Amino acid sequence: MSESTQLPVPAPLSASLTDAQSDIRDGASASSTDNTCGSGPVPDHTPDQPRDEVRVFRGVPPSGQRPPCALTIGNFDGVHLGHQAMLAALRAAAERLSLKPTVMVFEPHPREYFAQLQQRPELAPARIASLRDKLTSLDEAGVERVIVQRFDAALASMPPEEFIRQILVEGLNVRWLLVGDDFRFGARRAGNLDTLREAGARLGFEVVSLPTVSADGQRISSSAIRTALAEGDFAQAKKLLGHPYMIGGHVIHGRKLGRTIGYPTMNLGVAPGQTSLSGIFVVQVHGLGPQPLAGVASLGVRPTIEDAGRVLLETYIFDFSGDAYGKLVRVEFLKKIRDEAKFVDLPTLIAAIDRDVDHARAWFDTTHRVQSDLATSATDRI
Repeated sequence: MSESTQLPVPAPLSASLTDAQSDIRDGASASSTDNTCGSGPVPDHTPDQPRDEVRVFRGVPPSGQRPPCALTIGNFDGVHLGHQAMLAALRAAAERLSLKPTVMVFEPHPREYFAQLQQRPELAPARIASLRDKLTSLDEAGVERVIVQRFDAALASMPPEEFIRQILVEGLNVRWLLVGDDFRFGARRAGNLDTLREAGARLGFEVVSLPTVSADGQRISSSAIRTALAEGDFAQAKKLLGHPYMIGGHVIHGRKLGRTIGYPTMNLGVAPGQTSLSGIFVVQVHGLGPQPLAGVASLGVRPTIEDAGRVLLETYIFDFSGDAYGKLVRVEFLKKIRDEAKFVDLPTLIAAIDRDVDHARAWFDTTHRVQSDLATSATDRI
């Protein structure tokens, strides 16, 4: 049996999950109930919560909570433009057929599962977004129900026909199903679009496929976005995602070294495999006020300070003196300044931070000046 929770409809650019609503934790290990590939329970659904909030289930819902649904299945890493096209089609069909728009995602990602099985974690691609951020994006896209299906040995070995009968038909009451034209499922990936269509004709659900979505002749894919991020091309990543690249989470306590050297930082834990990025970046932070706050961030293992290998996102926010601890924020990446480096001593590190901050401030000044000039030019032409 599955448990469920409801999540609030988020404001634009603000994360929606809270500790009270989800036990998915930022920066926890993959073996725990975390924000990347946790397998633990979601808290019980509270019946008196508002009805217009997205519901998240770990596995198929309980028998009394399976209304006929329109469903799409995928990993939805980053919820990029291709995913958004699928979600738009899902919502349209659900409205037309009076069905519940539902998304199924897998945790962990199947490639993460098999990489761990082979004890070769490098075989699994880094994620574009944490599970928390994925759920927030699906919520913002108008999805009413999300099924977080645990990918384990039982699911990996399940024959396609059993997956269709046990999970899709009996577990989810699917009446309309949307998948990509290259969708594969079941043990040894034996099931495909034809398998689904044949089963749908027998069991009473319609199957629709969506071809690959392209932008300017380039196939929109998670792989293309990872490549753009690895190259520090955040403009290209934003173009493919349809939204800025961000990392979200709760602000945690650190060692508080930054405040002793004049650069207090806002810290987010980053789960293993959550991102392949590392380095120093120009950023802006959403969630601490009505407008995003400019800053500079370090993402990595802090080789000058410690050698534990723990990944941390540390952000120095310009001219900010508020209390951010415990708040749920998103850090938007705008430009890479340099790679992470190990310095010989603390004064050398501080000098490098001074240069990074100057670089970031200059970038914001130039960007704002260009935007102001463009706005003035546009006004003059009216």
